[in-house]
Amino acid sequence: MLFTVFGTIDASAQLPFYTDDADTTPKGKFHLEVFNEQDVLQRSAYPTKHQNTLGFTLDYGITDRLEVGVNAPVITLSNSRVVPNGQLSGVGDTQFGLKYNLYAEHERSKMPALAAVFYVEAPTGDSRRQLGSGLTDYWVYGIMQKSLTTKTKARLNGGVLFSGDSSTGLIGIRSTRGHIYTGNGSLVRNFNDRLTLGVELFGAVTNSFILDRGQLTTQLGGDYALTRKLTLSFGLLAGRFAASPRVGAQVGFAYDF
Repeated sequence: MLFTVFGTIDASAQLPFYTDDADTTPKGKFHLEVFNEQDVLQRSAYPTKHQNTLGFTLDYGITDRLEVGVNAPVITLSNSRVVPNGQLSGVGDTQFGLKYNLYAEHERSKMPALAAVFYVEAPTGDSRRQLGSGLTDYWVYGIMQKSLTTKTKARLNGGVLFSGDSSTGLIGIRSTRGHIYTGNGSLVRNFNDRLTLGVELFGAVTNSFILDRGQLTTQLGGDYALTRKLTLSFGLLAGRFAASPRVGAQVGFAYDF
């Protein structure tokens, strides 16, 4: 459902992908996601070398088309031995969001499913320790989702972060004036009733369009249904530019109740 890494995710096993889907949590139901991502940072982040993000997301369906969500990470930064304090850990910034499904896809229609998302991120992380941005973020993005076959779906996200920055710890664009433009795309396929695999590309750039200060990351991953309500997710990432991790891996769980 609703998740952001620069945030970014979804109830129909959208983990591990940051490209959001157009679906919402059913009315009166909760959807919980817990994931852990370990990243090797770009050399420009030195003396910090690694970041671990433990994320928690909870969504609730207000109606069958409208959901509300909250998520907060616990961030651990691992520094080089040249730094006296080798590791910093603490709660990051907390996000609160709304997603509205504008149009549901129909089998014989050429129209894709459409949804819109608005979120506010409160600066609950300690910016002095680089665990938070110290800014209040406001972000709006749209979602398009289309079934290419009965087993394959394509999703596109595009949005504007019009205040604040897109950072989670040391990943993402930090402390910039002006807007940040974000874009995501994913292609996922259901191979059977339990296994889904996919690929995605996601990124962000400031209004000055200086690419080496932006974010561009690709991910290969999928999910496996352990039970009707519990899903295991997994992913491998690789990125370019200062705001992306060099490489990373994540594992998580999603549960509907």
